[in-house]
Amino acid sequence: MAGPPRLRPEDRADFEDVLRRALSTTDIRTALLADPTSAAATRLRAQALRAVDEITAAAGDEYGEYLAARSTVEHGRESRTSVEDNRQSRPASPGALLPALATLTPPIAATAAAVLLVVGYGLRLADTQGPMGGSLVTAGWVFALIAAASTLAGLTALLCTALRTRPRRGDRTGASARNLHHARARWQRALLERGVLPYLRRQLTATRFD
Repeated sequence: MAGPPRLRPEDRADFEDVLRRALSTTDIRTALLADPTSAAATRLRAQALRAVDEITAAAGDEYGEYLAARSTVEHGRESRTSVEDNRQSRPASPGALLPALATLTPPIAATAAAVLLVVGYGLRLADTQGPMGGSLVTAGWVFALIAAASTLAGLTALLCTALRTRPRRGDRTGASARNLHHARARWQRALLERGVLPYLRRQLTATRFD
């Protein structure tokens, strides 16, 4: 049967932070003040750092849960990074060109409609003979309809995209991050109460300050 997980190097700072808190508790600090050489605190801290495996074993269950929660979050980050890289390296598909066309069509069609309508109505006002003015006006209104229809289609596509990319209910990312935070807090509390403080008190009990 495997024993409790050993403290990983990246969690050493958390252990030292818990050790600092333990050394500052009232009973530990009072006992250390009885040392006339004022070296007890340094010596006790060094002893605790050497006994890190013994101390952390007292909170092994909580530490294992913390490692599992951290692994879940890191795996989720790697998966998202892999998906994003695949999207960036994937060649543009015909479907990817539709949003660009939907963006360019309305202004182009609106510009063409404005030009044709101005010229067409200008020819009509000038009483120019021939069907040119009427044809230009008709074409202008056709482009105006195209501009309106493409604008509506673009807005509809944007709305559908926003709904499709909206964070899903029960998104695991936020839940995993919260679980990681709580798991870390539980481990540090167990490490302080069942690991560091009992160890320091045992060492102080066995030590005499002359």
